[in-house]
Amino acid sequence: MVADRGELERFRNGFYGCLTRWGDALFELTDAVLCAPGPVGSVPALSLEPEFRRSHGSLYKSLALGDIDHDRLRGLLVEHRPPSWPLVFAVDASVWERCDAECSPERGFYYSAAKHSAGQPIVAGWSFQWIAQLSWAHDSWTAPVDVERVTPHQDSTDATVDQLRRLVDRLPADADVPLFVFDAGYDPIALAHDLADTRAQLLTRIRDDRVFHTDPPPRPNRPPGTGGRPPRHGPRMKCSQPDTWPEPSARHITSDPRYGTIDVTAWHDLHPRLTGRGRWANHDTPPIVKGTVLRVDVEHLPKPTARVKKTLWLHWSGPDTPDLDLCWRAYLRRFDIEHTFRFAKNTLGRTAPALCTPEQAERWTWLTVAAYTQLRLARPRVDDLRLPWERPRPPTETLTSRTRPPQRHPHRAPTTPPRHQKDSRLRCNRKLRAP
Repeated sequence: MVADRGELERFRNGFYGCLTRWGDALFELTDAVLCAPGPVGSVPALSLEPEFRRSHGSLYKSLALGDIDHDRLRGLLVEHRPPSWPLVFAVDASVWERCDAECSPERGFYYSAAKHSAGQPIVAGWSFQWIAQLSWAHDSWTAPVDVERVTPHQDSTDATVDQLRRLVDRLPADADVPLFVFDAGYDPIALAHDLADTRAQLLTRIRDDRVFHTDPPPRPNRPPGTGGRPPRHGPRMKCSQPDTWPEPSARHITSDPRYGTIDVTAWHDLHPRLTGRGRWANHDTPPIVKGTVLRVDVEHLPKPTARVKKTLWLHWSGPDTPDLDLCWRAYLRRFDIEHTFRFAKNTLGRTAPALCTPEQAERWTWLTVAAYTQLRLARPRVDDLRLPWERPRPPTETLTSRTRPPQRHPHRAPTTPPRHQKDSRLRCNRKLRAP
């Protein structure tokens, strides 16, 4: 938690230095988003905000012609991440829907739980993958540290591997090993194989019908070179069949006020049976990718519901052995990034502008990330915009949906690096001649 004013001003000065072209307009556009009296629904309307001291034409011109140093901004976000938060990061993709923009390039089809196209749960748009640091506090605040647009021509696993390696290189090498949490939809085996030489832990949700194998049993009585090829896989373990489970390698039982008794069971050194297709087609022999399979069972859900309580299955890979208590808590906190997506879309207007090119969407997304980071840094000094029936909260527990920065209060406002725009209107001081 950052409480001093200097931290926010240093971030603002650093962010201004990341804006290489049309920097003044982009910076004031970010301030206009922050200080809008309500949710941002129209980009041209932001030119009416007093923080934007330029004409309305500069809004879209800055998004079309401006430029942002992405690497420098990524370093700035990592530098200003909360030092007291654990090195636990959520990785997830957010789709910018552009279903009707048929002329916009590099659109792809992505899964959507809310909208359907031709009877299928897919939408056309641009996919942006976020990495956000998580905390143990009872709120939904996160600290985004990286955003990358994944094009339809890229392999999503390769893009994720490159993004994680870039972030790990920016983190301190003498700190704890960072833990990256993924939801279902990511390939845990491919990520574990490609990131085997990276100092990172990976925790991914898997289906409850996955099949894994233990190491093959030793056979010392077999003469070398006889009896066929040595076995590569041991006994079979299917997550949905308890009679196939081997003896657990570790077990952790704890209690939680919301979930009751929590039982975490772990099996180390399990691997799936891979085939020479798809990602492994270029391998002479499919690799053996070992990991730890976790089973998380809770006593009850936080709220009474008619839904059937499901058992959570996770796959962990990384150096040493997993911390079972850290793993189940980290996965539950992963859902905070969903609140970040909702706040960025509904309040900061991340998908509000009707932009034509994906490059413009990238610039607007980075401005949204910078605006969100400034709100997090200004939490001790923001206004708690609560409704009359809502309970007041202390500054350290302010919700994302009830925050506004102090720019409009002169005695609390941070510095603003951009200069005033020069008046380009022609002024004629000559006297008119008499006819």
